[in-house]
Amino acid sequence: MKDQIRIGCGAGFWGDSAEGPKQLVESGEIDYLVLDYLAEITMSLLAKARAKDPNAGYATDLPSVVASLATGLKTGGIKLVTNAGGVNPQACKAAIEDKLKALGIELKIAIVTGDDLLPRAAEFADVKEMFSGQPMPARLWSMNAYLGAFPIAAALDAGADIVLTGRCVDSAIVLGPLIHEFGWAADDYDKLSAGSLAGHIIECGAQATGGASTDWQLVAQDWDRMGFPIAICKADGSFITTKPANTGGRVTPETIAEQIVYEIGDPAAYLLPDVCCDWRDVQLRQVGENRVEVSGARGRAPSDQYKVSATYQDGFRSSATMMIGGVDAVRKAEAVGAAILKRTRTLFAARGLADYTRTDVEVLGSEANWGTNARRRDAREVILKIGVQHADKAALDIFGREFIPPATAMVQGITGFAGGRPTPTPRVTLFSCLVPKSSVNIEIDGRAFSLAVPSGERGAGSGDAASSPARQPPHPDPLAHGGEGTRTVPLIALAYGRSGDKGDAANIGVLARKPEYVAILRAQLTADAVKQYFAHFAKGPVERFEIPGLHGFNFLMHNALGGGGTASLRYDPQGKMLAQILMDFPMQVPADLLS
Repeated sequence: MKDQIRIGCGAGFWGDSAEGPKQLVESGEIDYLVLDYLAEITMSLLAKARAKDPNAGYATDLPSVVASLATGLKTGGIKLVTNAGGVNPQACKAAIEDKLKALGIELKIAIVTGDDLLPRAAEFADVKEMFSGQPMPARLWSMNAYLGAFPIAAALDAGADIVLTGRCVDSAIVLGPLIHEFGWAADDYDKLSAGSLAGHIIECGAQATGGASTDWQLVAQDWDRMGFPIAICKADGSFITTKPANTGGRVTPETIAEQIVYEIGDPAAYLLPDVCCDWRDVQLRQVGENRVEVSGARGRAPSDQYKVSATYQDGFRSSATMMIGGVDAVRKAEAVGAAILKRTRTLFAARGLADYTRTDVEVLGSEANWGTNARRRDAREVILKIGVQHADKAALDIFGREFIPPATAMVQGITGFAGGRPTPTPRVTLFSCLVPKSSVNIEIDGRAFSLAVPSGERGAGSGDAASSPARQPPHPDPLAHGGEGTRTVPLIALAYGRSGDKGDAANIGVLARKPEYVAILRAQLTADAVKQYFAHFAKGPVERFEIPGLHGFNFLMHNALGGGGTASLRYDPQGKMLAQILMDFPMQVPADLLS
């Protein structure tokens, strides 16, 4: 058994820079290269591609990436794990083998399958959507279970140099190699939680090395040469996050903490196929330049169900933008948007068509995403964005034809139609559900793989982490400091954070810049206060979870993204900007504490 394993992530999504894998392999600092390509909507697009071409349905970039790195992988003994197989790992494997054969390089490729449940959808027709309780749609585009890490580990045990999977949880591509190398068992819950945390931190590529960080100005000079993350992991579950030498970026407790809170819900119960994680008491310690030690992850038994993400078509959607300039640009844009919708509705009625299913008008540049907290009604150039949904494609053809005529029929200053008429596209909607693990037939290279569902008994050293609210330190009066009273400052002066999506829910992690600010955040940044601040978005309840180890909180806003992903008509359908909006929340702070 090795003392430590070094795992680098060279892609956080399909479309990430091809320089990431190259940088990591050429650095000589990794034992494993992992590439995360998939998202829920990506699966539906790949399924449609495979329906048209039986040789399609995977991340088509991967074979060329492997070919360009094959010599380095072979000579460096670096193994590759990726979910790029999509809905067709077999075709992906064949394409890579063709590339390697042409190069005269031999690498053993294994595929993990069984996640694709679309051919068996009828067997699960009675399951309900896990959030809304709605029945399963009659016709699905895709249906994939989120598999775990143990099949990946088994493929590596059998000698694979490259492991291709379909849908698995993003962190599994890191946890799988750790299980293989360190021999972790299915009930080593604390270690499985720690390995999953390592995967969660590095799975989004350069986001863990200062990309997308709140304090962007500390990293901006390095954006042209960002380093990709490396997790240096030990058998006890502890690990250090870093990046290759002589690359840009910033690896600090702040940048790592931001990534930990990205796209999570309850930090006491982050549910994965292999373990239920408790990350409330995770500790971050700077142990060197661009080196952060991560410890304190706890775990307990997972459930006996897999989460499944299915997608289906729910009518059609169309979205278009135009620029409007001049004095009163905001009011002009609002009037033009209203007129376009009124005109097209009149045309619909004349043709016997129903009304829009949904519409969404945003005047970008007027701080439309800030709702009643917006301050820029005086902007002199704005972008009018109109998003619409309809059950009938013909109605959206009318919308497309009527979107551009306002340039000569309405206000002066309309421009920016370089893209031409907007065209309707299918509205792809996510359907999330749970199925018994026993109903999913996992295979490795066509051979059945099974793993006993844990009984819930704790493994050695595992804690008793309950999914109850996090323990809270005493609540001192945050304003009882004496001195010269209080000052009003924006939240960003006290905290930093990150936001993301969980289907139609949005999460915003808020982390105190100093431990002494936590009490102020706890007292003023309540769930009710955040719901009121985002009243224009948060249609469901808002939950707040405390993360004592990171001196912060995670807010989960339900029904806040207009459907989320490609189902949303918004310009920010995945809530990427929500943390930045919250950073302007006004906070009352004792003046002496700020000094």
